[in-house]
Amino acid sequence: MLEDHMAAADPITPRIGQQPGPPTPPAPWPDAYPEGYAVVDVETTGLARDDRIISAAVYQLDAQGEFQDHWYTLVNPQRDPGPVWIHGLTSEVLSGAPLFPEIVPELSRRLADRVLVAHNAMFDWSMIAREYARARAVAPVDRRLCTIALSKELRLPLPNHKLESLAAHYGVVQERAHHALDDARVLAEAFRPSLRRAARENLRLPLLTCQPLTEWSDTPAPRQHTDSASYRPGTWRPSRKRPACPYPNPGRYEAGGRLVQGMRVAFSGDTSVDRELLEDRAVEAGLHVATSLSRLTSLLVTNDPDAQTSKTAKARSFGTVVIDEAAFMQLLQDVAPASG
Repeated sequence: MLEDHMAAADPITPRIGQQPGPPTPPAPWPDAYPEGYAVVDVETTGLARDDRIISAAVYQLDAQGEFQDHWYTLVNPQRDPGPVWIHGLTSEVLSGAPLFPEIVPELSRRLADRVLVAHNAMFDWSMIAREYARARAVAPVDRRLCTIALSKELRLPLPNHKLESLAAHYGVVQERAHHALDDARVLAEAFRPSLRRAARENLRLPLLTCQPLTEWSDTPAPRQHTDSASYRPGTWRPSRKRPACPYPNPGRYEAGGRLVQGMRVAFSGDTSVDRELLEDRAVEAGLHVATSLSRLTSLLVTNDPDAQTSKTAKARSFGTVVIDEAAFMQLLQDVAPASG
């Protein structure tokens, strides 16, 4: 039964909302702040694009960080569970769990009309977006907030940006690290005072737009083992090493002009077409896909031009043209041949 693998079945007893909360939030609350949050944690079979979610937890908080509800489920990844020694979920435990398409309706209900909050939110969002794309569905998430980015904005005196350090700063007790439900609880308890401090200071929250994936293609990766005991990190990751671009770099892209074969293109942030498919199209058109941005980079493609990332910052300092994904896809239809 699907319900057997959801919230009530887990041994962890979520305590958020059962203990006296922080003082009443300051008034007035910033008008621009979101109406609600979904604090999320997912455990996965690994970190690559073809890895799968094996458990997920969501804590729902209202506009001012008050606890509303929580939910947890296991997910059958239909493959080896990866590093069991980290997350503790074996093939036997996951064998009877629902498949991701089966949890989509309930997960969507938990995420809808809320900002997705996660620690290293890019990772959690990417995994969720890929699973939705595989299920031929669209995640109902428009924006995300990374608690690492929020901690930096608040200038919290943390030794590092691990969840355990953020939890310790606020006196939150972590009971089971790498368990989705407990990690989500810990994050929710740490996010609440961070949110309220941000509100007191009228701080602009570091919200980023989420681009649901519109195209997906799993890259088969060789797996020569069937049980989790033989899992070894890095033994079956698909290689994305690309051949060198055969064309010389013609220089910077000029706004309003055409792309030219050999131009160096960098990407930053979410893309609605899976990133590797987008990169493949760029390479097929004769462009060089750059993993970092330098003075030699011809163009930066990002759907979040205002995001405070190293690539967008360098693009501004170097004067590199920045365009969004839709404009780039249009330019790909008419790439000028390399000269000479």
